[in-house]
Amino acid sequence: MNDKLNSKTPRKLLFLFEILSLSLIFLYSWEGIQMETYTIAIGLVVLIYFSNFILSKISSGDNYIFLIVSMLISIGIIMIYRISPELGLKQLMWLTVGITMFFAAYFAIKYIGFWEQLAPLYLAACYILFAVTFVMGTRTNGAINWISIAGISIQPAEITKIIVVFLLASFYGGIDKYRKIKNAELFLMGIMYSFVALLFLQRDLGAAVIFFGIFTGLQYIYSEERRLIWANIGLSIMGAAAGYLLFDHVKVRVVTWLDPWPHINDKGYQITQSLFAIAEGGFFGTGLGRGNPSFIPLSYNDFIFSAISEEMGIFTGIGIIMLFMLLVYRGFKIALRQESQFYRIIALGISLLFGIQSFVIIGGVLKVIPLTGLTLPFVSYGGTSVVTSFIALGILQGASEKRGKAGKANE
Repeated sequence: MNDKLNSKTPRKLLFLFEILSLSLIFLYSWEGIQMETYTIAIGLVVLIYFSNFILSKISSGDNYIFLIVSMLISIGIIMIYRISPELGLKQLMWLTVGITMFFAAYFAIKYIGFWEQLAPLYLAACYILFAVTFVMGTRTNGAINWISIAGISIQPAEITKIIVVFLLASFYGGIDKYRKIKNAELFLMGIMYSFVALLFLQRDLGAAVIFFGIFTGLQYIYSEERRLIWANIGLSIMGAAAGYLLFDHVKVRVVTWLDPWPHINDKGYQITQSLFAIAEGGFFGTGLGRGNPSFIPLSYNDFIFSAISEEMGIFTGIGIIMLFMLLVYRGFKIALRQESQFYRIIALGISLLFGIQSFVIIGGVLKVIPLTGLTLPFVSYGGTSVVTSFIALGILQGASEKRGKAGKANE
């Protein structure tokens, strides 16, 4: 009875949240409601409500992570629609694809039981994706990180991040087997640094930070060679210094992080407009449609947090941060209830992925850390980002059912 109550009550609250959120779209479009407005409103409610309903019927795992993400995508698509109705409709399409892939990933984790045995395949897949990016990739904003297939742009590094989590889980989950290999942990460290080096060559430093962050977090938890952890920290400092010295765009980002105001009309324009937007919004925001998110380059993508804070207020921005904190917390809770070492590491790795990526981009637009070109998971516009984020969430959902008899993830 409690399980039914626990699953139904949040869905009702989510439905109320959706109605309140969609009212903002209609208020924004009150002068002339277009067909696109009805499409977004009806499509979003049907997509989210029935996805949560179906999940509650088929999954005995964590019932909250999808609810948390549902609120994030609702806020994101409303802001994207406000900036560009055309992009809003495209985002609804990507959300549909993403949720479909969420269920596909969930069923794959639930019914396939040999994921921990595929470490060589994961390693090969990572290097193949890097090679494809170098061969077929196009340079965008200084980085080679996008390829185009049949007119659809794909960012292979987004897929590689998930595969890396499986690679690390296969290694640390089968550590007894790999201890037979001399210097196995040093070998793994060399593999991870080769990934980071390839990302440096692509100049995709945002992805490099995420790769390194996931590896460092899991290494700190599971490595018995504490000297390797200190070596990893030292090498990371050297790598950061090398990135600053070798890449001009890294120097620009560090300079604009330290003091963007002398460069407000050129290389510091984006970050200063972000700060102006957040300050202009105040606690409650200027109101949907009453701000100027178009002043911020890529406001629907990298800087959507600033656009949301301007028109919906700092309180909404804080709410987004708290939702990501809850998502990571639920992921850690899933990991702590695992009996399987492999799925425990999978849950930790996916949680670290969401936590690090959201921290890096939100910290960048707030000028807490240097800016990197990343999307805010589930909130920013982008096909590859949305789909891969939902795949990662589906994996986490599946892992929540792999717990042992220690207890339920929903407790």
